Amino acid sequence: MLKKRIIPCLDIQNGRTVKGVNFAGIRDAGDPIELAKRYVKEGADELVFLDITATIEKRETLIELVEKIAAEINIPFTVGGGINSVEDVSRIIVAGADKVSINSSAVKRPDLIQEIAMAFGSQCVVVAIDTKFINSEWKVFVHGGRIATELKTVDWAIQAEDYGAGEILLTSMNNDGTKEGFALNITAQVSESVNIPVIASGGAGSKEDFAKLFITTRATGGLAASIFHYNEIRIPELKNYLKTKQIPIR
Repeated sequence: MLKKRIIPCLDIQNGRTVKGVNFAGIRDAGDPIELAKRYVKEGADELVFLDITATIEKRETLIELVEKIAAEINIPFTVGGGINSVEDVSRIIVAGADKVSINSSAVKRPDLIQEIAMAFGSQCVVVAIDTKFINSEWKVFVHGGRIATELKTVDWAIQAEDYGAGEILLTSMNNDGTKEGFALNITAQVSESVNIPVIASGGAGSKEDFAKLFITTRATGGLAASIFHYNEIRIPELKNYLKTKQIPIR
């Protein structure tokens, strides 16, 4: 059994870490490099950095930030936001990231998953899926959760794996920022439908939420933002709690 991972997520806007609720109401959460260093000290297994308003002009800024982060931390980290080509990936990997996360660009052109996997290996490609329960179905959304697609979430996860994704980052928009727990239903469905690791995101509010996630689904990672940024839960106490529940933790 794969040991479970605790993964803080840093949403980056104009070089700062920010956080919202249900993909809206963004507020400042601090300096990304200082937060990253703190999470390494606290025992985070990996980090995810998402440039939530990525544009071409800001790509240089993101590359600079990736270089600074790589110089300061010694755990794997994933970078996402506005990645549309193998060239974009190359620059981010050369700057020091271990993996890239692609979302809208993968939906628009699934071949991109395959191209990145062939150039850098499947382990480098994380396909991020923003999903929302709408009209009695879990559907895939793109463009920062602003545009609905006709894709069913489980179908798209299976397709992403077929194209060469090494991991799925599944975010429930309904749960995002609510602190009412992960979307266990869709997380269970996706993690049982694919043979690659699934990271669950959206809704973590307590140590119990992580325990429920790992006990009731096959997700191998639990990702959260505000509860870590604002010190509502410290990573060492979360890991100790999970160990008391006999959950295998890295």
